[in-house]
Amino acid sequence: MVVSTSPVSEKPIAELTQEEVDQLANRLEQDEYDTAFEGLQDWHRLRSVAFQRPELVESYLHLLDMEAFDEA
Repeated sequence: MVVSTSPVSEKPIAELTQEEVDQLANRLEQDEYDTAFEGLQDWHRLRSVAFQRPELVESYLHLLDMEAFDEA
């Protein structure tokens, strides 16, 4: 089985543009993947961008379900 990846999935995070992150987030919002694994791959990619370049995902935090947790 061959899993198709988008250019956004292969590109180093440091080189991603806002437009490419927008495309990634739009795919997640549309949720029209052939398999659950494709959606999960995009979700993990967007989450990685959020940690390394948070300015690019400010509008899409709702897709990541990231909340601050008090571990105290």
